[in-house]
Amino acid sequence: MSVFTRICLFSLLALVSVNGWADEWAKKMFAETTHDFRTVGRGTKTEYYFELKNVYKEDVHIASVRTSCGCTTPTVTKDTLKTHETGAIIAKFNTETHIGEKSAVLTVVFDRPFYTEVQLTVRGNIRTDVTFTPAEVNFGEAGEGELKEQEVFITHTGPMNWEIKDVRSHCGDLAVRLEPAQRSPGMVKYRMVVNMKGTMSPGEIRERLTLVTNDNRFPTIEMSVGGRIRPSLEVSPASVGLGDLQPGQTIEKRLLIRADQEFEVNDIQCGDNRFVFEKPEGKKKLHFVKMTFTADDNPAQVAQKVRIVSDLSDGKYAECIVSGSITH
Repeated sequence: MSVFTRICLFSLLALVSVNGWADEWAKKMFAETTHDFRTVGRGTKTEYYFELKNVYKEDVHIASVRTSCGCTTPTVTKDTLKTHETGAIIAKFNTETHIGEKSAVLTVVFDRPFYTEVQLTVRGNIRTDVTFTPAEVNFGEAGEGELKEQEVFITHTGPMNWEIKDVRSHCGDLAVRLEPAQRSPGMVKYRMVVNMKGTMSPGEIRERLTLVTNDNRFPTIEMSVGGRIRPSLEVSPASVGLGDLQPGQTIEKRLLIRADQEFEVNDIQCGDNRFVFEKPEGKKKLHFVKMTFTADDNPAQVAQKVRIVSDLSDGKYAECIVSGSITH
């Protein structure tokens, strides 16, 4: 560990000790720490992303996540987060193997920049009399502006008078059509058609539908909607690590910028003049940008946003985050 890094950690530890928020620094990175899955069907795909963002200069490392109940399985999307990087703890509700009212506490253990724990809480009710086929409305990957349609069959085992009175979407970019019920002794079956509009924003789709029924005990049932909208312009990697650099050291990285149609790179913007970029020429669907960073004599963390501006409509651009540190 470098002298500069030791000084940074010592300062942070001192600040924690003085202000008394040793148990709070990691919690401040989370947007939410509790989630209610509400009522879901048996076997349905039920997940929640507890998103977190590193708002500190030091790297943050998640050592482990443990669960208090087998009804919920946690996974980590990224265990090390540099400055401004984001990640998530995914809580999967195990609807295939558990039923009834369930709850769990997920304990997230951090060991860098120093040890602490954050507890995340989930709960929900898994019903055995309602099933969805398929288990999730999943649109897969679609291009920006693309229209898609998925069908789902909802089956209820029980009284023939069971009824879905309404389907509420929590997203204005989804439209739902519910066909008349098919009723037989001990079973009610619906066909539901879900349409994704062309206005859906780029990125991961993590939405849900709420089915409102005439069952007074369990008046609502939740169903998840997933997929991904591919941006019309994107840069890869979305996060670039420079590592630890010595003063005067130079490092080169390459960014890949792609689009569904041919485009030209109009500008490359960065607020740090230690970065130098080679702007590609011409119109292509795929461009490579050479990025060079030269460390100066000031030991410090490096955290910059790089914006690639294209000639596509509305000045479409893509961004990536570059981080690292200069040490002695």
